[in-house]
Amino acid sequence: MDEQNEQTNKRRGSFWRELPILLGVAILVAVLVRAFVLQTFYIPSPSMEHTLNVLDRVLVNKLVYDFRDPRRGEVVVFKAPSDWQSGTEGEDFIKRIIGVGGDHVVCCDAKKQLMINGHSLHEPYIYRDADGTQDPPADEDFDITVPSGRLWVMGDHRSASGDSLEHYQQTQNINEATVPVDSVVGRAFVIFWPLSRAAWLPVPPEFDTIPAPAPTG
Repeated sequence: MDEQNEQTNKRRGSFWRELPILLGVAILVAVLVRAFVLQTFYIPSPSMEHTLNVLDRVLVNKLVYDFRDPRRGEVVVFKAPSDWQSGTEGEDFIKRIIGVGGDHVVCCDAKKQLMINGHSLHEPYIYRDADGTQDPPADEDFDITVPSGRLWVMGDHRSASGDSLEHYQQTQNINEATVPVDSVVGRAFVIFWPLSRAAWLPVPPEFDTIPAPAPTG
């Protein structure tokens, strides 16, 4: 065997010996990314239509809230409180953050819009039916202040969403109606499937003008 063929055979043998290691490293990286950085979720219900439709798949950033708090207008995946669950332990929900700790959220102003910290919120993302009729922001009036460390979350398809409002109506208990910040898995930031619906999920600009809550005490 000449020197060139011997080198070629060595390279081929080296590749097959290293392949299990390369596959192992690739699997480990994928597991670490899924556990700590990114994860895919599918949408099982109509509660976020038509921002998110049933069986859409989204990519969730699991790392972002290690560096900052969740913000109004973001679509988040969270571990459902026990009294929100339908029997599946550790069930994940996906909703939009409407109010953060300290926010005063009221329904509704004279134009039938939610008010946050005294500022009316126009919500163009709320569900519209085939005739173009939009869901109301809420199906009854309410006036709440979000406790510190918790979130008031609502689905974009208000009439089909088991969210903070529904649980507040059932219990009149603001803690049971809100979600702990530390239960948030991550922020959904893009629809990646089906390809025909691929789109970013930015914070609607209407949230930009919402003022900070008034200081207490």
